Order: sequence, then structure tokens, then C-alpha cells
Amino acid sequence: MFDLARKAIEVLEFNKAEFGDIRIIDERSQFLSVKNSNIGDMADDISMGFGIRVLYRGGWGFASGKTLNAACVKETALKALEIAKASASVKKTKTKLAYEPAHKDYWQTPYLKDPFEIALEKKLEMLFAIDKILTADKRIKNAYSRLKFIKTHKWYASTEGSEIEQVLLYSGGFYRAVSADNNQVQQRSFPGEHSGALGMGWEVIEDLKMVENAQRIREEAVALLSAPQCPSGEMDLILMGDQLALQIHESVGHATELDRVLGYEESYAGSSFATTEKLGRFKYGSEIVNIVGDGTLPGGLATQGYDDDGVRSKRWHVIKNGILNGYATNREFCGRIGQTESMSCNRADSFSSIPITRIPNLSLMPGNHEYLEMVEGVKNGIILDSNKSWSIDQKRLNFQFGCESGRLVKNGKIAGLVKNPVYQGITPKFWNSCDAIANHRHWKLYGVSNCGKGQPTQISRMCHASSPARFRKVRICM
Repeated sequence: MFDLARKAIEVLEFNKAEFGDIRIIDERSQFLSVKNSNIGDMADDISMGFGIRVLYRGGWGFASGKTLNAACVKETALKALEIAKASASVKKTKTKLAYEPAHKDYWQTPYLKDPFEIALEKKLEMLFAIDKILTADKRIKNAYSRLKFIKTHKWYASTEGSEIEQVLLYSGGFYRAVSADNNQVQQRSFPGEHSGALGMGWEVIEDLKMVENAQRIREEAVALLSAPQCPSGEMDLILMGDQLALQIHESVGHATELDRVLGYEESYAGSSFATTEKLGRFKYGSEIVNIVGDGTLPGGLATQGYDDDGVRSKRWHVIKNGILNGYATNREFCGRIGQTESMSCNRADSFSSIPITRIPNLSLMPGNHEYLEMVEGVKNGIILDSNKSWSIDQKRLNFQFGCESGRLVKNGKIAGLVKNPVYQGITPKFWNSCDAIANHRHWKLYGVSNCGKGQPTQISRMCHASSPARFRKVRICM
């Protein structure tokens, strides 16, 4: 493939482009689902093509193609060049890229078992086994389970001399049980509405123990029908699992994408309160809050050797001891905040999409508390897990999240199940109320595989690792 990639580089160099790169991508995705004892969606798709970026006199151009031969690559490179020239003619400021040395490398997602070598019959057998357990109670009106796998083979070459080959692997599983009686509907999902996928192989599915957890999920979905409504008022809150992952994602991840901070997402998905003059001085959270961006995190969905700028993956503090310490950046925007190198956050969702700044794997680092010790320190509170609804304003400041279920805590003891819990907050006030984080023994990765951004919209994937965390005096409502 690099012989073909070099054709594009030759064309761009001959036409005196400031910078150019090509990504050739061969991707296979498999999706299986079972719904109410019937096979739902089944797909096994392959896509292949290439995308070419060009920077000419400070203006970007991009074009893509599907025919992998020299003639099509040359034609597409010239098309991207013409678009770059048109961009340069109307651009008010010229784009400058941060320095990155040339890399010649191969990188692959570590895995034990290739999910595409697992028999289709075995996968469907698992989904039907889950479905049988979920539907054993007539009060379960809807049962849905799925498996999804993606293997992305990518070749990257640039006019700076980089030639990078990568193979990225995604594996995930999920199911949901919806219960209903005469006047209400409740749900429980496993492992959570926004989690269940990692950058690994079939071993992810084995480790989830999906069949083994199905009875518990069914029973919890049914129990919610008779559970009392969640009380309202100011309470202490312990966040766990995929709900804490989503809290990190929405109130820190999107708020610290530098392109969004600079206003490039404002017309579509809003901007951010975490503006650049706050860097290094703004108290985003309490002193125990350390949130780290990491493109090298084992098992992370955003883990790779290099991003789509050809920048080697990095690890850095976004929040350090509660202070805003960094942003997700690419080569184009990092210079706006005085940085000389990108944090390797430029990614595209396909060969036909231009790379944009995306949230990296972003993790709340563990504290030094035992989980039960955190619970015992709560006089009046609630434990929440498994997201059900979410809303956050255009500045990533005011938010409201609903969860599938809650467990009340009274005088340090778990008192019982409640339904329809919702909590509200203001991002910096919320993170500053964090007074305890469980230790490393409780630290776990949670995948987010449906993050949308950009116009036209691109879908990206990343992980948010965390231990359970405690927040004081949070507004809880029904």
C-alpha cells in the first residue's frame, strides 16, 4: 500500500504543497443483534478507500476516493490541491502546523483472540442465551442484545517522510431489559448504555460475563417497577461505572477539546467555558481531581501508535491537582496556546472524513479510599450507575443526567433501591465538590463508542477509566 501512497506524495511534492498526507484504510465491521427472541440486525461489511489532505499557502484541501490505483490517487491528490488553493485564496489567517518528526513504524492493538475468527454460531448462541434469560419474566417487554467488532487497517504517509502502518481492533457487547406494568416503563442495561467496548479482542466479551449477569439485570429491571421514586433535595452522591465515565466525557472531555474552546464547534455543538486564559490557573475541581488524557492507555478505544496527523500518541494531565492543565490538541491548533507539539488528538472516522480534534482516552486517576469507606462516610446520599439520559448546555457548564436506578445511603449504609434518579450541577462546582475517589483496585475502563462531532457528523470512540467518586451536596431530583 505504501507504493500507492507514495504516488500521492509525489504529486503533492511536485506541485509544491506545504504539507500533504494520505490515509489508506481497509476496515471490516461485524454487527449482530437479537431482539425478543429473534435475530435483529446482522451485518458484516468491508470498506476500503483513501483520503488525501493538502496544505497549500495556509489553506486546507481534502478529497477522498475508493479506487485503489495510481490514476485515481493522482486525480484525487490534484483535486485536494485545487480545494486547498481555493481555501488559501479566501483564508484570513494561514494555517501553520506544529513540528513532528518523520516516523516509519508499525503499531497494532494488542489482543489475545481475533473476534473475526470466532464462529458466527458461537456469537449468536451467546446472544440467544442472554435473550432467553432476560425474557423469562413476562414483565420484561423488550429484550435487546448485541455484539460489535471493528478491525481497521490503516496506512499513513506524509510529505514529511512518515510511513506508518496500524491495525486497530474494537470489540464490544451490550444488552438491555425493558420492564413495564400498567403505568410505567423501566430499564436496566449491561454493562451500561455507553460502555461495554474496549480496544481488545474477543477476550473483552469473555471478561464481561454477559450471560452470567443476565439474570441479575432482569431482576433489577423488574424490581424497579415496585421501587419507590427517588427523593429530591441536596444529597451526597457517589458516581460509579459508565455514569462517571459519561460525566468525565461531557463535562471535561468536550469542554477541553481545543478546537471547541476556540469556537470551531460553536455553530453545531457549542463552545466551552474552559477558555484559554484559564489554562494553568483555573480551579476546575478539588485538589484530588486528576484527569489524564492518554493515547497509550492499554485497552483504550482511542489508543493507537499515532493519530491521523502522524503524531506519536501521548499522555498528559488535562486537570492536575484540580487545576486546568491542558487540552486535546492537534498540530494545527496547539500553537494557539503556545505549545510546540500536538497532544495527538486528530482523528477521522473513515477514509472519506477529514481528521478533527477528538477526545482522547480521558481518565479520572484513582484516589486512596476504599469503596465501602466512601459509603460509610455518607449520612444522606445516593449511589448512581448506568446512564439513562443526559443534557448539557452549549458551554459545557450546566448539566443534568438521569440514571437507570439509584441506591439510597442512610447513615453509612445502603438503604434500598429507588427509581428515576436525576442529578443536576454546574461543572466546576460539581468537580470541586469531589472529596473522595476510590483506590486503584476499583479503577476500570469504560468505553464510549458513539461520540458525535463535526459537520458532517463523525463518530469517534474513546475510553474513560475511573474509580467510584464521591461528591458532596449535589442537587437530586425526580
